[in-house]
Parts: sequence; structure tokens; C-alpha cells
Amino acid sequence: MARNRFHRSSYQRYRGGPDPLAPPVDLRSALDEIGEDIMAGASPQRAMREYLRRGTQDMRGLDKLREQINKRRKELLEKNNLDGTFTEIRELLDRAVLNERKQLARDLDDEARFAEMQIGNLPPSTAQAVQELSDYEWRSPEAKADYDKISDLLGREMLDQRFQGMKDALENATDADRQAISEMLTDLNELLAAHNRGEDTTEQFDEFMGKHGQYFPDNPQSTDELVEALAKRAAAAQAFYNSLSPEQRAELDQLAQQAFGSPELMNQLAQMDSQLRQARPDMGWGDSADFTGEQGMGMGQGAGALSDLAELEALSEQLSQQYAGAQMDDIDLDALARQLGPEASADARTLAELEKALKEQNIFHRDADGNLQLSPKAMRQLGQSIFRDVAEQLSGRKGDRATRRTGASGEPTGATREWEFGDTEPWDVTATVGNAVRRTVTEAPGGLEAAGDLAREGVRIDVRDVEVAETEARSKAAVVLLVDTSFSMEMEGRWLPMKRTAVALNHLISTRFRNDELSLIAFGRHARTIDIAELTGLQPRMEQGTNLHHALMLAGRHLRRHPNAQPVVLIVTDGEPTAHLEPDGEPFFYYPPHPATLAMTVRELDAVARLGAQVTIFRLGDDPSLERFVDQIARRIGGRVVAPDIDGLGAAVVGDYLGSRRGRRG
Repeated sequence: MARNRFHRSSYQRYRGGPDPLAPPVDLRSALDEIGEDIMAGASPQRAMREYLRRGTQDMRGLDKLREQINKRRKELLEKNNLDGTFTEIRELLDRAVLNERKQLARDLDDEARFAEMQIGNLPPSTAQAVQELSDYEWRSPEAKADYDKISDLLGREMLDQRFQGMKDALENATDADRQAISEMLTDLNELLAAHNRGEDTTEQFDEFMGKHGQYFPDNPQSTDELVEALAKRAAAAQAFYNSLSPEQRAELDQLAQQAFGSPELMNQLAQMDSQLRQARPDMGWGDSADFTGEQGMGMGQGAGALSDLAELEALSEQLSQQYAGAQMDDIDLDALARQLGPEASADARTLAELEKALKEQNIFHRDADGNLQLSPKAMRQLGQSIFRDVAEQLSGRKGDRATRRTGASGEPTGATREWEFGDTEPWDVTATVGNAVRRTVTEAPGGLEAAGDLAREGVRIDVRDVEVAETEARSKAAVVLLVDTSFSMEMEGRWLPMKRTAVALNHLISTRFRNDELSLIAFGRHARTIDIAELTGLQPRMEQGTNLHHALMLAGRHLRRHPNAQPVVLIVTDGEPTAHLEPDGEPFFYYPPHPATLAMTVRELDAVARLGAQVTIFRLGDDPSLERFVDQIARRIGGRVVAPDIDGLGAAVVGDYLGSRRGRRG
């Protein structure tokens, strides 16, 4: 019996760039958070910037990415030092001298004694000792091999600073290898000189890459790309030099002349550095860094670390977005991936896409005074989100649709009728499907048998089949929401819940009770009618005064403009009246409440009550004076008082409005 063979698959994180199966950017969630910040008092621009800085639970924001960039930079500096090459050279020199002394001790001739004196009197400076031994006749083959490694190491390190990977590639290099490097540098300097003169170097570049392309694994596609890559590395090599102590620089200057046993290499590299500095003077040639760690780096490693530091500093600035003209597109995603990995790059790319999508969706617009506000489209989306939260509070369980049914334009009567353009009543599914089946049978060519085949294949619903449920119309309402905007609302943490309440009620009325007329009135020391976008972005002000008198005057005007509508007045406040409007239009403020203020406020409440308004006062806080005042006026005008928790304010106001609607039948 054949044995079953199973193919084993392994799965891991996708590393080829952005995840192709990742969900699209969540604009709704982003708009919810930005809207919350705006309602809390941030400007629209600052709210968007703060969202990008903060990120989300599943996506690092700019601040987190910058924190990780700065942490990596700190680790580089605290872990490493620049002594690696010097230490390696000193070890080679000490080993060479030790082996030579052993050999000289075995030799009995007078020249050996003289050589011992020369070896024993070497200067303490590594560079000077290496230079003094340049003409020494070595007797120990092992010692000579170690000494020759010094010049070879220096040459490879010098090249590795400018051409990454050259140190390992040229280990045990032959004279032919060194000659090939020299020819490459000569041709490169000619190409750079032509580029700096502004000449067209296309053919010269192609010829150069065809001849020396093995030294450039990044495979640049033009002279500009080649210059960019080389200039970064050369500037890092200069930063390495700048970061050395004066003693180390002096040592390196002397040692460099021994590279590959000839000063020619240094001359060619110096010419190349000069050409690159001329081509890209902005590369930070004067940079330096203070490495304080214990792990020594070679010259090539040090240049690479300094190149990383320059890249990290640039990324930190890009992620800060604090400079003039900053844009998310400024962030170098490839550099971010190199330093923090592809996931960090994906997070930054998502943030940039979010910013771009939010701008393309026109979530902001300027009002008549030039102030930036949430656009109507953004307000609809924000209102829908806030109302969804309020509806969940009303229903007591997530996903309950009771508020949606309550908010329909009427109650079902049990009858149905044919759908007409503009109808918003719910479909009668049974009647609609029945119409579709009957029409299929009637219109099918070939009689009932063919109709049966069509029915088995499926029935298509045509617009002619649709029937909607008849509903009983409800009366129109004139609704006024008066919201307290005195500074105490901000001080006691009631500013944001007040705004969320207004947004939720506005969304409910504008989308589901469109016949109702809503007016929003904000009252502090003055009162004014305000639209929902302006209220959403309204900044708290250090303004004392609760001018309910003025607000009720404006409410009365709105109710009188709609004499055939049922008047509904909803008042949200956390303080008793402390201001009223004088006949000359100026506000009068006094605390504790002045008798004149209380009398004029009560008079306006009486006027609203005479219009037949259903008045509900939502009392916030536990002020005993406010509690006594609202209880008294509620009894006087037959109104209601609700004292909700601050988190339940939206549900209380919307629920009260819906309750008033249930009692209004046409």
C-alpha cells in the first residue's frame, strides 16, 4: 500500500515590501480620532499632525519611530569606539617585534646584536614605529609576514571606508589586484572631473561600469547615482577622521603613507574625495561623533557607522516634521527599512498614505472668515461614528438597531404600496419577491414549463417589483439645542461630551428626521446661533458668564419661525444663570446670580413655554444652587430635568429627543 506523502509548508512574515494583503488605510478610524482632538480644542492642522505622531494600536506613529531611531543612534555611540584599526595594527606590530626578537636571540652574529638594539629602541608611537621599520631587514619570516599585513590592512581599510566590502574582497591581494584598484581610481577620478565640469558623461559612465562594475555591487544606473553613493561614503570617511582625537589623527596621517606600501593610493583617494566634495558639498563633510563604547571598529566599519549615524540623524529630523515645509513624503522609506526593518517602513508608508488620503478626501475646508474647519463630508462621517456610540449606549448592547427603527420617518401601518422615486420607507421583502416570481412566470417565453426552469435558475428582482411598507407620518418638530460654553465646561471636563452630544443629535436629525428643524445655540457671556462645524472646532475661552437668558431669546426666534412645528427645547448646562442681555445689547454679568438675571431668564422660559415647547434641562454636576434653580423652573413650566453622568450625556439628550418623537403622531 502506497504511503501518503504530505507536503509541508512553512509560513513567515512577508518581507518583500508593503504587505500586499494588508487592509487599506482606515480613514474612518483616523477621522474619528482627528475629530475627537478638534472637539477637544486642537486646530484641524494640529489634530492631523498629532494623529500622525501618535499612530494607532496596530501602527507605530512618527513619535514612536523617531524614539526607536534615536535609541539606535545612542546604542551605536555607546557600544563602539574608533580604535579598532589602531588596535589591530598595534597587535600586528607587537607580534612582528616579538617573533623578530626570538629569531635574533637565536642568531649569534654582531649584526643581530645591532638589530636587537634597533628593535629595542622603537618609538612608543605606533605610526612612528611602523615608519621606522619600513627599511628594516627582517630575519624572521613570521615577523615579516605580520609587518607586511600592516600596510595591506591599511590599504584595505582606506578603500573600505569609500567602497563598502573592499576590506574583505582584497584580503591577500596580489600586485595585480592592487594595480586593478589603482586603474579603477584613475578612471573614476576622470569621470568625476568630467561630471563636475558639467559634461555629458553617459558614454563615459557606461564604459567605466563595463570595466569596473564589479567594485560597485549596488549597480548605479547613472553618474549622478554613482556620485550620490560615493559621496555619502566619502563624507562618512571624513566624519570618521573628524571624530578622532588629535593624537589619533596624527597617527593615521603617518600610517596612511604606508597603505599598500606606497603613498599613491592615498593621493588617488584624496583626489576622489575632493571631486566628491565639489559635487556634493551638502553631505556633511564637517560632521563628527563621540563614540564611547568598548567595541573597537575598523576604519571601514567606523565609516559605515558614521554613515548610519548621518542617516539616523536625517531620519530623526524627517520623522519630527518640525521644520518649515515638512511633508510625510520627505521620509526616506528605504533608509528607515535599513535602520529599523521593513515593518517600520511599512508603518511610515501607511501614515503617509493616510495623510494623502485625508487631504484628497477634503476633510477640511475654510469658512467665510478663512478659518479651517471640518468639511460637511467629514462632519457626516464623524457624526455617524459618534451617533453609533450613542446608539449603543441607548440600546444597552452593541449592534442593537432599536434606535434606527425608532428614528424611521413613521410607524408601519401593515399596508404596502409600489415603490416610487424618493421613497425611504423599508422594503416589504415578501411582497417584492412575490412580485418578481409572478413577473418571471408571466414574461417567460414558452409557458409555465420554461418559467419553471427560469425559477430554478434564479429570479431577478426588477425595480417594478419593489413594494415598500406604508408608514404613518409624524409631525414636524422645531428643535433647539442650547449648549453651555462657559469656561467651567472646559474646567470640569464637560467640553468634549457637550460637543459629541451636539454632533450626535445633529447627525440623527439631518439623516433620519429631515423634516425637523434643528438650531444649535452656544451660550457663555453671550449667546449665538452656531452651525455644527463651527461648534465642533470651537475653542474654549476664559470667559465667565452663563447667559441662558440670551440663549432662550434666540431659541424663541427659531420656534416662532416654524409655527406649525412641535417645539422642543433641550438645554445642557453646568451652572445657574449669571448673565443676561441688557436692552442696549450688552451682557450683564454678576456672581452670585443677580436677581435681575434670574428674573429675566425665567421670563424667557415662560415665553418659550407659552409657545407650547417641551423643555428638558440636562443638569451637569452637583451644584446645589443649580439643582434648586432647575427644579423650580421645571415645575413652573412643566418641563423635565435630567442629571446624566457625563459619559451618558449624549445618550440622554438623543434619547429624550426620540422620546418626544414617539409622542408626536401626524
